[in-house]
Parts: sequence; C-alpha cells; structure tokens
Amino acid sequence: MSHFEWPVRIYWEDTDAGGVVYHAQYLAFMERARSEWMRSIGYGQELLRQQYGLAFVVRAMRIDFRAPARLDDLLSVSVVGAKCRRASLVLAQEIRCDGRVLLDAEVKIAAVSADRFRPVAIPDALLAQLSPHFEVNR
Repeated sequence: MSHFEWPVRIYWEDTDAGGVVYHAQYLAFMERARSEWMRSIGYGQELLRQQYGLAFVVRAMRIDFRAPARLDDLLSVSVVGAKCRRASLVLAQEIRCDGRVLLDAEVKIAAVSADRFRPVAIPDALLAQLSPHFEVNR
C-alpha cells in the first residue's frame, strides 16, 4: 500500500469574495492528486487510454468537510488505495493544512472502456501493478 501526497497552493481563483475556498474546488484538488498518484505508479490517464483502452471515472464520493482552506494556504492532498477490485477502485483522500485535516473523502472509481464509457474489467497486467498499492485486493 502506498501513501501519496500532492501540494496545492490556494489562489484567488479558488476562493469566494471572503478568501475561503469554494467547496467545488476541493473536487479539482482531489482529482489532480489522483491523477498524479496514478502517474507516480507508472500510469498517466493518456497512457491508460492508449495502452489498455481504459479510463477510470468517479462513480461515487463521500466527502466530510471539516474546516475551510483560505487564500495562500499550502495544502497537502493525499491518496491512499483502500480497495482494488476487478473493475473498480476505492481510494481514501484527505486534504490537510499544517497537519490539520480540512476534508476527508472516500472515492469510488469505476473502470470503463475509453471509447464507449461502459464498465470493463481492469486488464490482468494492470491489475497486477495496481494491487500492491492497495490495502485490500478483490
């Protein structure tokens, strides 16, 4: 299992008029961290499409907003593989600022064909490379 962290600085474009991060921006921060996590284990989104005809898409998400981030904060967005199944993944994510948890989420990811966006099994070769990065396999 691997723990991955991605830094995010908060800019004006991320905030409301009061300098507090707009809630939808957290989704973008988590998406970037998931993409960089996949890249760190050897699979960028485009490579998945080209090599396997596969895309990973968010199917469901549970989010607990605990505290706000503000203008100029430096956040750490983490990704931890929780479950790796034949056609889906479950990821645990947190966003922290100075060690304090601002948000935690459980993200359910579905494997789909890149051309038709229909559910597909994760190819065995890819599954073998992903599995060591997860707490639970299958």
